[in-house]
Amino acid sequence: MAVYKVEICGVNTSKLPILKEEEKEALFKRIKAGDAAARETYIKGNLRLVLSVIKRFSGNNENVDDLFQIGCIGLIKSIDNFDDTIGVKFSTYAVPMIIGEIRRYLRDNASSIRVSRSLRDTAYKAIHAKEELAKTSFKEPTIQEIADSTGIPKEDLVFALDAIQSPLSLYDPVYTDGGDTLYVMDQVKDKKNKEDNWVESLAVNDAMKRLNERENYIIKLRFFEGKTQMEVAEEIHISQAQVSRLEKSALKSMRNYLS
Repeated sequence: MAVYKVEICGVNTSKLPILKEEEKEALFKRIKAGDAAARETYIKGNLRLVLSVIKRFSGNNENVDDLFQIGCIGLIKSIDNFDDTIGVKFSTYAVPMIIGEIRRYLRDNASSIRVSRSLRDTAYKAIHAKEELAKTSFKEPTIQEIADSTGIPKEDLVFALDAIQSPLSLYDPVYTDGGDTLYVMDQVKDKKNKEDNWVESLAVNDAMKRLNERENYIIKLRFFEGKTQMEVAEEIHISQAQVSRLEKSALKSMRNYLS
């Protein structure tokens, strides 16, 4: 796979802009305020990050244009989900997201049943539309809303999205800040969490009384109301990484008391 093309997907990679740190910070503030033009500039200013990532997959025989497109999806997801208050560089957060997106794509293509290019294009259009709708409406869009946005019949969307699905482990890493790693299982609502078995059968009230107020509240939201770490983070106004650390610390304290 030649990854040193000057032009990829119609983009002249030799002329991609490079953003300075102060420019990134200013743009991100505008993005959080809903500035679409700033978001577009931020995406273009980080396309070199996508190029650096796809070079890692030079041993695959995949078309570089395809990998670049998939990498851009990962980049856009990173921008839409990045929390600039956690003290981590955007590239540190974005690279694992871009790699994960490309690896899922490669797993899809490694299937014994090859998915047609047109079907994959339909699926990626749907994914992109879903991300855009979720960003503007602050809720999970329905298939009908995605269909209305793309002009693609909802039956075709469902078929295309099903075709590119691949198994995902609950232990697949989503994000790491160099210390605690955030896994898929940390983002899944769990109304029948196995931890409830021991939580309900032991002196959970006494154990929770030993937690500080914030840890106590996080445990209630996570294991009694079944909320995801992202939902908890939004409710108590801290980052998801902080929720993860506090949750693990609280559970460790409770286990130590109950053991």
